[in-house]
Amino acid sequence: MTLTPRLLGLAFAAADALVEVDEEGVVRFALGSAAAPGQQTAQWVGKPLGDRLSVSSAAPVARLLADLRPGERSPAMAVLLDCGDGRVRRATLRAFALPDIAPARSCALSYEGPPLLAEDAPPLATRLAPDADGFLAHARSSLSGATTEALQRLALAFIDISGLEGVDEATLARIHERIGAIVGGASHDGTSAGRLTASRYALIRDSDDSRDLAAEMQGVGMAEGVNLSANAAQAALGGDAASALRAMRFAIESCLKDGGLEQPELSFAESLRRTLKDADRFRAIVRDREFDLFYQPIVDLKTRAVHHFEALARFSQGSAPAPAIRMAEELALIEGFDLAVAERAIKRLRAPGGGLLKIAINVSGASLANDAYVAALLRMTAPDDRRRLMVEVTETAALADLAAADRRLGALRDAGVKICIDDFGAGSASFDYLRGLSVDAVKIDGGFVRDIDRDPRARTLITHLVELCGALKLQTIGEMIETDAVAEGLGALGVTHGQGWLFGRAEAEPRTILSSPSQRARRQGVIEAWT
Repeated sequence: MTLTPRLLGLAFAAADALVEVDEEGVVRFALGSAAAPGQQTAQWVGKPLGDRLSVSSAAPVARLLADLRPGERSPAMAVLLDCGDGRVRRATLRAFALPDIAPARSCALSYEGPPLLAEDAPPLATRLAPDADGFLAHARSSLSGATTEALQRLALAFIDISGLEGVDEATLARIHERIGAIVGGASHDGTSAGRLTASRYALIRDSDDSRDLAAEMQGVGMAEGVNLSANAAQAALGGDAASALRAMRFAIESCLKDGGLEQPELSFAESLRRTLKDADRFRAIVRDREFDLFYQPIVDLKTRAVHHFEALARFSQGSAPAPAIRMAEELALIEGFDLAVAERAIKRLRAPGGGLLKIAINVSGASLANDAYVAALLRMTAPDDRRRLMVEVTETAALADLAAADRRLGALRDAGVKICIDDFGAGSASFDYLRGLSVDAVKIDGGFVRDIDRDPRARTLITHLVELCGALKLQTIGEMIETDAVAEGLGALGVTHGQGWLFGRAEAEPRTILSSPSQRARRQGVIEAWT
């Protein structure tokens, strides 16, 4: 091979040195400046690259090179170079699998700072992410662009350490420094590791790596005179980087939020395994339409006549899907589910005897992040369907771009679909939605509604909201109405419609004749227009 492609590789990398490594990890070509003044990269040729690296860097670099496939470029990896004279030098390594030199690998080295005495050099552990968000950012950088085959060889590992209580600060700092070096060195690229909490670490490692990390943590304790114990567990990432990263974030956040700090037995790895399993199950539910829609009536508070129905999804044994919905939003699975619900509701509108029905369906803010949901909904509906359809925008996943969401919802409104803001007041973005979205109705969160007969502040809030909605020409719907007193109180405040057990629970078939004793003197079986 000529020198030209190698020089091009050096220029492309904008590095201090370019090193070519054969299948055995031996340097067969080196160009550029060496790690220390007075040395030459030519001296590296014919020797293992690992000889030029510190003990903590050699194994991760070897794994990184072995995982590269033709045409791939690795993420940046922080390494320590051994200058051979008691000094080390920090560097960033990037590897390339250039087809022209296959099966060899090309490594670009960019030096950081001057050489330092080994004992004075900050360990690579300082590169560890200091918290869950930082770790996930490292993981995203590391896994970006990774092939399915490479991902299938990786696992997310968690290490829980106990015995740190009461340890003096100086010793504790040394322990974490040692542990950080071990965890960083065990990660597949030297950077995909982080300290999630005061006693918990995470890393992405090769799934076939046989190192006993828990035993190594105990060894750290013995070296510092502290009785440490550790529990290590891991779960395979799967073959899709985006899905793996979402599952990692969801599992970590769920574990921390659901008491993981107070419950050491709650394993991050088990949480990830459960998340990945639940995600696969959710995909199957959407694909096979393994859910039911139940229909809860929404009535005109003046007449108590049924105005329309909200379609509520139910999974196995009639269970409410809120936890699964939250997971689906986090893992970017919700759009398919929202469309499956719409498909089922539209089918019910078209069923025999459904000509007068009107149905509201929920859509997550996450589904409005692009044009796909709106385009698909318009494709599956005819003009008559749209006139009898309402979309309730939930705040479970906040809308990142209100202007874009308003444009998409505007396309639905222009086609005849009504738009409602769901659970108004439950989330911090409610007034942003009201200000930024063109809608037809607002559904007032039940947390305010159920307290109006005993909480003057709730009545005041609803009064002002009704005045605001009236000025904007919006209908108002109170939810979670369970008593006549609350229903009458809402009507007195000007709320136009109501929903709750007082009028009927969600049922498998929409029932227009309500059976509540409080409604027997009211008109029944009437379906009115949206306006």
